[in-house]
Amino acid sequence: MPITTIDPRTALIVIDLQQGVAEMPLAHPFSVVTERTVELLRAFRERGLPVVLVNVAGSPSGRTDAGSSAPRSLPDDWSVLVPELDRQPEDILVTKYARSAFTATGLAERLRELDVTQVVITGVATAGGVESTARDAHEQGFNVTLPVDAMTDSQLARHEHSITTVFPRIAESGTTRDVLEKL
Repeated sequence: MPITTIDPRTALIVIDLQQGVAEMPLAHPFSVVTERTVELLRAFRERGLPVVLVNVAGSPSGRTDAGSSAPRSLPDDWSVLVPELDRQPEDILVTKYARSAFTATGLAERLRELDVTQVVITGVATAGGVESTARDAHEQGFNVTLPVDAMTDSQLARHEHSITTVFPRIAESGTTRDVLEKL
């Protein structure tokens, strides 16, 4: 479903734009995802809307066939947010150890305290952290908006599957420009 509106109390959630992820092979250039996210960051901050910067510092310990996208032993700077995000004191920082930014982080409660009714989600990986966070946001009762040109995955097929099959069931999606025009 195309983007129809942006609620007056919408938060931007930026998933895993961090040093370790910047070095991974991705379907779309990390720099492009970052540039588009920075455009959204500027617009949200100018309007005094909440910004949530999320990094991943590990993964759940359970076994899976595919393993985890995050290495078990992380280098010291792996979770450091990329400097382009220009973290501000009012930004909400969430460190996660699961795919969703809502899992065991208190994020839903924090957003409700701020009267947030909608979230816009960007970042990496489309079929991992972005999709899991979007699913949880939807199930928590938030309106979800996904600028699909401000996200990517390690595999194009996963990215496209999320965009074409999953996102239409849980969110409105469009481009960064669409979000900026509705703000």
